[in-house]
Amino acid sequence: MLGDVQKVISKCVTCHMAKSSFKPGAYTPLPTPSGPWMDVSMDFIVALPRTQRGKDAIMVVVDRFSKMAHFVACHKTDDASNVADLYFREIVRLHGVPKTIVSDRDSKFLSYFWNTLWRKLGTKLLFSTSHHPQTDGQTEVTNRTLGTLLRGLVSKTQKDWDLKLAHAEFAYNRSPTYATNHSPFEVVYGVNPYLPLDLIVMPKEELVHPDAEAKLKAMIKLHKQVQERIKAVNEVYKQRSKNKKPKLFNEGDLVWVHLRKERFPSKRKNKLMPRADGPFKVISKINDNAYKIDLPGEYGVHATFNVGDLSPYLDDDGIQELRPKLTRCSVIEKGDVFCTPISCKTYPVNT
Repeated sequence: MLGDVQKVISKCVTCHMAKSSFKPGAYTPLPTPSGPWMDVSMDFIVALPRTQRGKDAIMVVVDRFSKMAHFVACHKTDDASNVADLYFREIVRLHGVPKTIVSDRDSKFLSYFWNTLWRKLGTKLLFSTSHHPQTDGQTEVTNRTLGTLLRGLVSKTQKDWDLKLAHAEFAYNRSPTYATNHSPFEVVYGVNPYLPLDLIVMPKEELVHPDAEAKLKAMIKLHKQVQERIKAVNEVYKQRSKNKKPKLFNEGDLVWVHLRKERFPSKRKNKLMPRADGPFKVISKINDNAYKIDLPGEYGVHATFNVGDLSPYLDDDGIQELRPKLTRCSVIEKGDVFCTPISCKTYPVNT
């Protein structure tokens, strides 16, 4: 009976619309890069106090292999042309042109200029699912770390944070990361830069490579260790989520869409409004964690959704089959004795 009840409830339209919630899918990491500054991720930190130099935002660029980051003070209103100029002036001059750039769907990154520029250079742009920052999780984690560093460096007025970015960047890139077991400086350059304490003692012998061939072998060995470490860490996260049953949809399937408050503000104006809408048809499958949905234009949002925002639509065909059918098995007359399925007692028929 419990199984039958669950089947009926799973097809209840009212229950789906009222009780919808985000259910994250299985952990699916991005492909592991093969070297430093080949694959990067970008994001912006906004809503910062305006400094005396007029800066109110930070462009964060992270190398997905070494985890090295650069923090560039900028303006929130900078368009794609200004962002491209900043990137070439602060990143390309140091590390060259990347193979891929992972970013969110900010209007700067979706502009025609930005896409045309990188297509001409041969760089592939990868965009995260709308309102799903976990796709670009590396930059999101870096943003939180940068916020922690700056809170401990800024003055009481909080309007000098752009002058402290250099200190925060050096501290971040000098610290070992969990994913690589080495500092970003060491992964990229082979050695860690000196700290004031390091100037007191002689440098470690194993970090000094007088022979160029030995230095090259050491760098290749280090990069291989880092790559293996990143793969091992990804496997650990996969094992933690292996008990999650993956939700897979096919093209043409009908699904419910969870109405996130930040993504559908007009549909979540008060607490009693439905939490899901649908059913909508799946147009195409991007990967196991992202699908494109046939969403009407009046919703005004991007049609690509993370699998955590989707749940299967089950029509109510077959619910009647769960209900017992009455069959005429014999004629019962007054005075007969019969047994009910509920108990084994016998009851006389009075009328």
